[in-house]
Amino acid sequence: MNRVNYQKELEKILKGLPGKDGERDGQEDSPRRLLLHSCCAPCSSYVLEYLRSYLQITVLYYNPNITDREEYGKRVEEQRRLIGRMNEERGPCDHSIFMEEGDYAPECFFAAVRGAEHIPEGGERCRRCFELRLRETARRAVEEGFDFFTTTLTISPLKNAEWLNEIGERLGREYGVAFLPSDFKKRDGYKRSVELSEQYKLYRQDYCGCIFSRREREGGVKP
Repeated sequence: MNRVNYQKELEKILKGLPGKDGERDGQEDSPRRLLLHSCCAPCSSYVLEYLRSYLQITVLYYNPNITDREEYGKRVEEQRRLIGRMNEERGPCDHSIFMEEGDYAPECFFAAVRGAEHIPEGGERCRRCFELRLRETARRAVEEGFDFFTTTLTISPLKNAEWLNEIGERLGREYGVAFLPSDFKKRDGYKRSVELSEQYKLYRQDYCGCIFSRREREGGVKP
């Protein structure tokens, strides 16, 4: 079975959108609106740089998997700071970036992964976490009239891009909103996110966010 090249699928969609100057074939057109789920500022940096000339982006920071409140606060503030800096430096072809913060509800994460707590990072627990965050993004995208929704998670070499796209496409059909396919690590996207993180001096965490991934990172202590 041939694997889908999600980066190429994304490029096809972008080619059909209004150009970087807001025009295509001489016809003015308003930019399409994207609700972008962001897991953190570093991962969003390249995605925002890449897409902001094509789409009007609102970042949704919804990450109930970050089970330590102090850690959550640190990450959400870095997201706000990055968006503020990128808006200050907006080029003539770039659209302004907006942000929404979802509810901080780690109890929703614990409910979603119940029974999978002991599964290693990258397994079924992560799949359920992906669905939790993408479902909320799809729901809001419909409620607020966005044209597309997607997530920054595919930029990570440690995240399963095939799972993420399959979940996103299924939820898009369920909610009636277009999912924007992606594999943002392609085209040196991950490398560029590291460069941008250094440029903006972003806080880069060393674990995904949940207590289970933190314990794995600290030495494989089982919850």
